[in-house]
Amino acid sequence: MTRNQFIITLVAIAIIAAAVAGYFIWSPGSADDSIVANGPSANITLVADDRTLGNPKAKVLMVEYAAPTCPHCAHFNETIFPLLKKTYIDTGKVFYVFRVYPLNQLDGAAEAMARCLPAESYFQFIDLLFRNQPKWDPEYGVADPRAGLVQMGRIAGMSEDQVNKCIDDKAQADRINKVATEALTKYNLNATPTFVTAGQVHAGAYTWQDLQTFLDSQLKKK
Repeated sequence: MTRNQFIITLVAIAIIAAAVAGYFIWSPGSADDSIVANGPSANITLVADDRTLGNPKAKVLMVEYAAPTCPHCAHFNETIFPLLKKTYIDTGKVFYVFRVYPLNQLDGAAEAMARCLPAESYFQFIDLLFRNQPKWDPEYGVADPRAGLVQMGRIAGMSEDQVNKCIDDKAQADRINKVATEALTKYNLNATPTFVTAGQVHAGAYTWQDLQTFLDSQLKKK
C-alpha cells in the first residue's frame, strides 16, 4: 500500500536523510553488493544478503517487496503466503525472495532488528512483526513504537540493548537504503506489497485465485 499517500520519491529522500527526524537515525555508507546469482528473470539480480525460501533452481523466481508497517502486507502474510509456501515454494516450483521496502523509519528499524537474528529466524520474526502490528505500529495508536519494537525483540530473545544496537547499525541502514533506492529506480515501485515475478511487476496483494492462475501460467511456459 501507499501509507498515507506517501510519495515514494520523498520516502526515498526521507530514508537517506532519516537522521533529521523521527524515532531512529539512519546514515548512508558503502555496502557489499556481491552478486551470487542471476534470477530466471533477467531484470532481477540476487545478492548475498537476500532472505529467501525454496529451491534456487525453481522455474519461477518471485520477489516480494513489503514493509513491516504495511497492513496489506500483513494481511497477505497471514492469508495468502501460507498457501503460496505450501503449494509452490515448498514443492520447488517457486524460489521466493523477501525484501523490505521501508515506507518510514520504523520499517527500517524493524528490518534492522530482523537482520540481527540468525538467518534461519528471519522469516519467523517478520511474521511476528506482521501479526503484532497493533503492538508496535503508530498507525494503531501506539505512542512509543520503539518500546513496542523492544517488546517484539524480547519475544525473539533479544535484550533492549541488543535491539537498540541493531536499530542504530549504520551498515544495515545503508543496506536498507540501497534496497529501497534500487526498487524505486528499477521497478518504479510505489506500493507495498509489490511482487516482481517472471519479469512482471504486480503492485498490491494478490487474491489466492489470481496468484495461482498467474503462477500456473508462468510454470507452463518453462
